[in-house]
Amino acid sequence: MKKVYFITGSQHLYGEEIFAEINSHTTEISGYLSKRLPVDIVALPVVTTKEDIKDAFKKANNDKDCIGVITWMHTFSPSKMWIEGFKLLQKPLLQFNTQFNRDIPWSTIDMDFMNLNQSAHGDREHGFITSRMNIKRKVVAGFWQDDMAIKKIDCWVRAAIGKAECDSLKLVRFGDNMRNVAVTEGNKVSAEIDLGWSINGFGIGDLVEYINKVTEEEIDVLMIEYEQKYIMNTADIASVREQAKYEIAIEKFLIDNGAKAFTTTFEDLRGLNQLPGFAVQRLMEKGYGFGGEGDWKTAALTRIMKKMADGMQGGTSFMEDYTYHFEPNNEMILGAHMLEVCPTVAADKPKIEVHELGIGGKNAPARMVFNGITGDAVCATIVDMGNRFRMIIQDVKLLPVTNDMPNLPVARLLWKPMPNINEGAEGWILSGGAHHTCLSSSLKKEHLIDLADMLGIETIVIDENTNIYSLNKELQLNEIIWRLK
Repeated sequence: MKKVYFITGSQHLYGEEIFAEINSHTTEISGYLSKRLPVDIVALPVVTTKEDIKDAFKKANNDKDCIGVITWMHTFSPSKMWIEGFKLLQKPLLQFNTQFNRDIPWSTIDMDFMNLNQSAHGDREHGFITSRMNIKRKVVAGFWQDDMAIKKIDCWVRAAIGKAECDSLKLVRFGDNMRNVAVTEGNKVSAEIDLGWSINGFGIGDLVEYINKVTEEEIDVLMIEYEQKYIMNTADIASVREQAKYEIAIEKFLIDNGAKAFTTTFEDLRGLNQLPGFAVQRLMEKGYGFGGEGDWKTAALTRIMKKMADGMQGGTSFMEDYTYHFEPNNEMILGAHMLEVCPTVAADKPKIEVHELGIGGKNAPARMVFNGITGDAVCATIVDMGNRFRMIIQDVKLLPVTNDMPNLPVARLLWKPMPNINEGAEGWILSGGAHHTCLSSSLKKEHLIDLADMLGIETIVIDENTNIYSLNKELQLNEIIWRLK
């Protein structure tokens, strides 16, 4: 299980006897947080010297299971002691401005209590040095048992999980990007430098070799699972078995290459009888990232967001804005893709169906057909702006699919972008947002803001408070700032 180190600062000014009490408080707080967060919060012994601090940060750096560090100043810890340590730290940082006691003990408070419980004092010193050194970090203030404070820490922890996934992410591209499309392109060397992603291309023939080795017995096992988990709404079992063969082959290929995300393109299908559709949906359901038409940025983001959302309610999927509904007071966007939408965002039990695709020039592919879930969600994309990567995040409201669409046998979702369809679309387009996104009803914009901050990339947020004039000014200012970096 992943872990976060909890490092508490103090000094020797107040006597040695306080350290046992500080360690006891740290252990109790970290234990409480561990029960509320998706990682272990590991309390280290209180640090009181420059050497202690350096050793603690080195320990965090060298622990492959450690995804971040939380610091808390129980007493006043002179910040010059932290300088060398912060120079070494390579993990995401959160400063927790809390204190062990919730209330001031009015009738008994004295200077001994004040000296021991002075986070209001010590964390300001700590905050200065991190600001002075321009260290990226999140600051959370509040009592350690307060739900709001814990929710903020949870956002940061899940972002740290995403950052750790970035650092080890390998992505397979079967074929190249769709020809002449701009937004799915990008600098893969810059992505590995800035984001940690290893992105490598393979010929479709490499996959075909794996497909040809899949046995009928392996397919039989999957077919039993399909019958149990989904509604088999087709008599064309041969086409479903073909997708089962693709699922087995692609997953074996990914495992052999240590990859957790992949892309395909309908323009490069030589040796395949169908465009992988149902197979892709299944692999996304298992947690793999995917991007259509060679969109490796969205494939990576889908994997990362799925990892961040582990254990949460809701779903996360590769998605595409398809068409608008401009009916007054009922405006919405229809989201779908040719085939590849993850069933974690299905409102009902998916149906397996086989239909002609009309693109790609191959046999009719099997796919899951379903209507999407409802409720609050977020759409996100990463685009390459030439001199930096930009993450665009938009709040959306998922709406029920109430109309029959008998001639559109794909997975489909409806949503209202914030703040409304007009300004929501205008803001997305002004920001250079892609037509492909990752949609999640599990994560909130705060999770992704924290992730972008850890990655050091530009962030644009479109939500109910968005004003197009202000957004345009923000984009212009960002352009200046990032060109000066």
